Amino acid sequence: MKLFTKTIAAAALAGTAAIATPAAAQVAGIATSSPEAVIVRSQARIAAYQQIDQQFAAQIGQIRTLRQEMQTLQQSLDTDSNGQLSQAELQANPGVVQQIQQKEQQLGQASQPIVLAQTYAIEQLINDYQNVRQQVVQQKNIQLLLTPDAIQWAPEAVNVTDDLVAVLDQRVPTVQITPPEGWRPRQDSLAAQQTVSQVLMNVAQQQAAQQQAQQQQQQPAAQPAGR
Repeated sequence: MKLFTKTIAAAALAGTAAIATPAAAQVAGIATSSPEAVIVRSQARIAAYQQIDQQFAAQIGQIRTLRQEMQTLQQSLDTDSNGQLSQAELQANPGVVQQIQQKEQQLGQASQPIVLAQTYAIEQLINDYQNVRQQVVQQKNIQLLLTPDAIQWAPEAVNVTDDLVAVLDQRVPTVQITPPEGWRPRQDSLAAQQTVSQVLMNVAQQQAAQQQAQQQQQQPAAQPAGR
């Protein structure tokens, strides 16, 4: 799977909002989408991640705390406050560097069961994606399916992500989050999990920025001081 984080983040921001999809949701047999965009918006993926958040709430809290502690330690090393750590700054306080390394190990241990559960859920969706794609290709009479990044411009009608999501939701309405004993994720599944995590992070950051901008716009303008 190729990773198209920016494009997928934009698609994910659209959420479940309806995108203009006429009966022939493609132009001259050409359509666009990407597997990652479909997986991000899959109802089975969303539900699975919600279950994972509940099941591993303690680990998620630990991860959040560890990241905050690491950030504080890194800031303490940044003696010139330029946002970057030089070799001299690292060598000046090896004890703090060791603490950061220990917390990185703890972070990896706390994250492992979460990553495995997410990857297992995503792998189940990947396993049926080829069938989903083929069904939409036949229904829409698509001759060429491209990733959005392969096209400089196209009307919204060429985007068949909604169609792919609808078929995937129908074919795979739910997925399991507990891997069987001895299960090992495939490389493409791990890559997809990393992409989905990055996309969700980007979407959250963009939504937070939009909310902040809206709040600033809603704030009354400062009144000029009276003379």
